[in-house]
This record gives sequence, C-alpha cells and structure tokens, in this order.
Amino acid sequence: MRRGKMKITAALLCASVAAGCLTGCGSTDKKSTAENDTKAVSVTNDDKTFIVGFDASFPPYGYSDGKGGYTGFDLELAQEVCDLEGWTLIKQPIDWDAKDMELSSGAIDCIWNGFTINGREDDYTWSDPYIDNSQVYVVASDSGISTPADLKGKQVGVQKDSSALSALNEDENADLKKSFGNLVQYDDYNTAFMDLESGGVECVAMDIGVASYQISSRGDKYKMLDDLLATEQYGIGFKKGNTELCDKVQADLYKLYDDGKVKELAEKYKLTDYLCMDKYENK
Repeated sequence: MRRGKMKITAALLCASVAAGCLTGCGSTDKKSTAENDTKAVSVTNDDKTFIVGFDASFPPYGYSDGKGGYTGFDLELAQEVCDLEGWTLIKQPIDWDAKDMELSSGAIDCIWNGFTINGREDDYTWSDPYIDNSQVYVVASDSGISTPADLKGKQVGVQKDSSALSALNEDENADLKKSFGNLVQYDDYNTAFMDLESGGVECVAMDIGVASYQISSRGDKYKMLDDLLATEQYGIGFKKGNTELCDKVQADLYKLYDDGKVKELAEKYKLTDYLCMDKYENK
C-alpha cells in the first residue's frame, strides 16, 4: 500500500524462510487474500494491496495454518482491515533480523506481528497500542522452579532479537542473567518450547500471549511464574513518516473494535485479557 507502484519478487523476499513460505500474487478483488505458494511471483505493491510483514513462527499472532498458508490474531485483524478498505492482503513472512530493511525498501507496508513499541518509539510510525504484553518465565509444572531466583545455574532459553532478550540485557537484570547456567538463544519460540519439552532448557523467557497459547495446547504440563520479567505494548509499525496509511489502518481498527470483531478474535486466540484498545480510542 504505497503511493506509486513498486514491483517486488516474493521469492527473493522469502529466501531465508522455510520451504513453502513464498507469497502468492494477489488480485484486486475486494475481499481476497493472497495466500502463499511455492512459485516465484511478482507482486505489485500499489493502492490495492496491503503487504504485512510478519514472523511466521509467532503463534498466536502469526503462524503456519498447516495447509500452506498463514493465520493468527494479527493476520486475521489485517484481513478485516483489508475487507473494509477493499484491499488485497499479502501475508509476507520475513526474516525478523531483516524486518527494517524490508520495511524501508517498500517490500512490506508494515510490521504487524506482536511488534513491541517500547524502546522503538522513534524508529517507526506507530499505531496506537492494542495489546498489553508482558515477558514471563515458562517452566515445567513439576520443575520445582517457582521464582526467578530458582533459575540459578539453569539453562534458560530466549528468542533472538526479542523483547525478553532485551529485558534480560537491562542493567537491572544483570545479576539474574549472570546467575543462569547458560542463556540459549533460538530463532523462534516454537523451537525453544520443543527444547523445553525435551529438557534441553529448563525455562523459556517469552511473551505472555505466546506463552498462554503454547501452554494451553499442552494441558497442565507447563506454567508461568508469577514474577514478570518486563511489561510492554504491541503496535503496528509503519515506515517512519507514513502517517497516511497508519491513520487509515488505525481508524479501521477502532471501527472493528467498536463492532466487536477485535474482541471476537481476541477470544478465539485467548488474548482477551491483554487487549488495551479501550485505553486509547478516545484519547
């Protein structure tokens, strides 16, 4: 969604993403979604397309649906916005380390995927916050770990370039971090959680919404510690200065919130407790 037109090649954008994560070409049908296939295609990023960059391994916000496409709370919200505007949604998986390059080059219109505002306030044009997020510690229910102090000498996992890692690197958490036996960094939280299941690590520091999703799918085998590592807020990040597109998407989000659609999707993805749009709608 840009002024003017720009050709991008989906195969190049997705080279670092797992096989099967290439983005398909969208039509201009008002309620269509350009799903992903395995062919190299050319997408015209114009006033009829809305290209959302996201981490494809970040449930419940954005992840593979197991059918060759992608779903999640943020992606379903993006589709609702596109339905209101008559845009074609392009779901563009990105290498999280390359997100800024993708945005500045115009390959994507925004980063919409559990994207933390805090500490990045001046780097993007932001929507209002829509999720109050916390960083939490997840451990096995029978681990005997009940506080962060119990992590002394333990193997602790965290995602690379994540808010949890940033929090652990803060001066106030320096002693806690030093107490760990080792801090293991993962490309994504799915891999980290699999390592937690296998005993490779004894704790994973992660976003509370992701933790809730992962725990709910595994019964009572895991728990979150009561102590929080950090608190933050999620927003949609647009290229710095792109206020026109940001304002349009923001207005649509509040309409969807007032209509009950945001709450409906939040309930579906077990995120109801973390919604915060009511704090900002009439500011």
